[in-house]
Amino acid sequence: MIIAIHQPQYLPWLGYIDKIDRADIFVLLDTVQYKKNDWINRNKIKTAEGSQWLTVPVSYNHPETINNVKIDNKTGWGKKHLNALITNYSKADHFGEHLDFFKDLYSKEWEYLVKLNIAIIYYLIKAFDIRTEVVLSSDFELNEEPTERLIDICKQLKGDTYLAGSHGQHYMNTIRFSEENIEVLFQDFEHPEYNQLFGDFLPNMSSIDLLFNHSSRGIEIIRKSHKSYL
Repeated sequence: MIIAIHQPQYLPWLGYIDKIDRADIFVLLDTVQYKKNDWINRNKIKTAEGSQWLTVPVSYNHPETINNVKIDNKTGWGKKHLNALITNYSKADHFGEHLDFFKDLYSKEWEYLVKLNIAIIYYLIKAFDIRTEVVLSSDFELNEEPTERLIDICKQLKGDTYLAGSHGQHYMNTIRFSEENIEVLFQDFEHPEYNQLFGDFLPNMSSIDLLFNHSSRGIEIIRKSHKSYL
């Protein structure tokens, strides 16, 4: 049983989708401290001029956990984000298939950032036809020490393998995983190229760029780029 764990990102990139797809259970780590100017409330889309940030404005008190961060709805950000998608992706082959979801998403006044992000992540999983189970870390009683928290999650979910990001080897205590008989694999994601709008390929965009251009077939593009684990 492979367990992967990550903070709930906004419009996550392809490496995030790959991590979900490789796991049997994916845990949204919503109980750790929110980081300002990270990927939790922003991501990038492709435009005719290059990349463009889409940022959800938030109101929070440091330190505050991700699941307690509120959205600042005074700026009309939802309308701006929807208009950005329509402006830059209306000519994408599969944009129309997903437009209703994003219209509905951005018509709502979301109170908490985590609720918005989870709604998007669940939609992306369904749209890419991924079968991974998703759970929230807030549903568990967990140790607050970073490595022990990951081990706690794996043990409570009866996972024998933990799939970490490639940078996890720089901060994780892998010996502790071995002591608990949990194998650690490190994701080695190689970004695929695919047909995009606006000329030369631009990597590291939100996964909606792949979705709008290739729809559910996008997951096969990700899978074909798989390398062995680090």
